[in-house]
Amino acid sequence: MPYCNLTGAGTGEKGIKLYYRTYGRGPIKVLLIIGLAGTHDSWWPQIKGLAGTHVANDDESVEIDGCLCEEGGVGVEVCAFDNRGMGLSSIPTKRSEYTTTIMAKDAIALLDHLGWSKAHVFGHSMGGMIACKLAALVPDRVLSLALLNVSGGGFECFPKFDRLALSIGIRFLMARTPEERAAVDLDTHYTQEYLEELVEDCTRRDLLYREYVKNISANGMQSNHGFEGQINACWTHKMIDAEIEAIRNAGFLVSVIHGSSLMNRHDVIARIGHARRLAWKLHPYTKMVDLHGGHLVSHEKTTEVNEELLDLIRASQANRSPQDWTNLADAATGWSGTWLMMSSTNVGLLTNMSSVYCIIERLNRCLIYFFGLFVLLFEYAQRVLRRVKPVRVSPSLT
Repeated sequence: MPYCNLTGAGTGEKGIKLYYRTYGRGPIKVLLIIGLAGTHDSWWPQIKGLAGTHVANDDESVEIDGCLCEEGGVGVEVCAFDNRGMGLSSIPTKRSEYTTTIMAKDAIALLDHLGWSKAHVFGHSMGGMIACKLAALVPDRVLSLALLNVSGGGFECFPKFDRLALSIGIRFLMARTPEERAAVDLDTHYTQEYLEELVEDCTRRDLLYREYVKNISANGMQSNHGFEGQINACWTHKMIDAEIEAIRNAGFLVSVIHGSSLMNRHDVIARIGHARRLAWKLHPYTKMVDLHGGHLVSHEKTTEVNEELLDLIRASQANRSPQDWTNLADAATGWSGTWLMMSSTNVGLLTNMSSVYCIIERLNRCLIYFFGLFVLLFEYAQRVLRRVKPVRVSPSLT
């Protein structure tokens, strides 16, 4: 099995190994970083779309039937891996061994192991947080950056406080069978419209439900050390101004891709407002892509997401200017653009509005705090019950 041994890799780790797979062949290198409780194969729609194959390079009879290979015959090699605490990678036991900075250094060590001096770096959810840290640590090694369904750290990790989020949270904590876990995962990962679409003689929900139940029944759950450690990485994540500036100064193009639903609601897990604020912080190098989909928009809108990623690669290879790349200037009439224009024209008014915004934000954080406390109490009660009747659940795709 292909492993990257982090011992002596400049990470300060001992006995930590990352499991990875590479797909496709060519001079263009793409590193895929998955999110919380996800494994490398959660990227399968993008692996196929970018590299042109699902067969790993270490397997026999690799056939590539479509990628970025156009007139010039340029190929793409993709690497996807299991983060520490998940899948076949090592599972440290201390929470302190899980931060987005540490996990970004894991990814950098993997680049060294592969012999890749530069790469396009794409991250989903928590993987987007890790990708941001990587880009800030070694901006000279990043050719482009794609952040899918990304969020901020700390309180920004909490979903919007409403009845749907509360329902999903309670159902997640109360799930004791593969069937119950599969049902709540579907509502977390996809939009209701997508789930209710008819596929032949049944709904997509029925098809995915059977697939989820099968996977949950066949695989063991993520270890407590791994899950709690990765939660700690999300909770402690924060991009400081110096890190944002390091990414901006590097000058590479960025795509922020997020799922939303006009008829239902935005991504249940990662709120789109956080993604938009991050996109504006990285302006003018950022393109904001808002697709109709849930947290797994990479699965729900595979064709659109893959085309956006390929477009990012092409634009970077062609040295496209940030002014031609960004679409945020077109949204200057929106709340973000208005906020930016106010900051340069009316400092006094901006200060007053900032104070009001801070008060509202603190109230929101108080609600989130009590909701989080409620969830923690529920989790504790669930663990007590699980000691009596253990439940096996599979890794999530997020």
